Amino acid sequence: MAFRRARARPLDGKGRVKATGGSLPQSKQMLVVVPPHPLIQHWLAIARNEFTPSPAFRTAVAEIGKHLVYEACREWLPTVEMECKTPMGMADVQVVDQEQPVLVVPILRAGLVLLESARDVLPASKTYHVGYVRDETTLLPTMYLNKLPDEIDPQARVLVSDPMLATGGTMVACLDELITRGADPSLVRIVSVVAAPPALKKISEKYQGVRVYAAMIDPELSEQGYIVPGLGDAGDRAFGTE
Repeated sequence: MAFRRARARPLDGKGRVKATGGSLPQSKQMLVVVPPHPLIQHWLAIARNEFTPSPAFRTAVAEIGKHLVYEACREWLPTVEMECKTPMGMADVQVVDQEQPVLVVPILRAGLVLLESARDVLPASKTYHVGYVRDETTLLPTMYLNKLPDEIDPQARVLVSDPMLATGGTMVACLDELITRGADPSLVRIVSVVAAPPALKKISEKYQGVRVYAAMIDPELSEQGYIVPGLGDAGDRAFGTE
């Protein structure tokens, strides 16, 4: 890209132009955002339908993820002031700071599907996978894969994806790992297709400042810990397994 740094801009301690984005006021309470977008609702309807085949379900979840990531990035990504030459002259422009890539953390396995289109939205990102399996009796999560870095810059933006926030146990376990490594809860964004009140309550009680972006909040859980009406098992539906 034929960009150059803008002149007479304040520099940070590393001699770089100071990032100007990500200035959204921080809140001590967890914020849950359900964007009122007709395309999100369209793809949610397709994902909910039990007769939707696996490939179409994956497409629907990926499209929801793309729109939610777009919303989550609003006033969150760090930006820098630059200059570029247009066909008619010089222009002051603002670009996402690619020296501060977003840490993308999909929770396997369905979290992968939700972020399939994230690269279409994020100019710079690094992906770190985590995997959990939930005990069907106790509903408690057990980690079976952890590719997180040993340390996370407190200024890093972290984007976590899991299509279903049901009991909240898996998400809280993932947040525990991130915060232990240095992540700032106020810079963590969670994207999910459907969330339920028990999960939101559990997350907010432990990690105030985290923001959740979901296509819908459903009212309750079944005795087996599934969201009602929900989507069913998002992983099985996405990958065609039982």
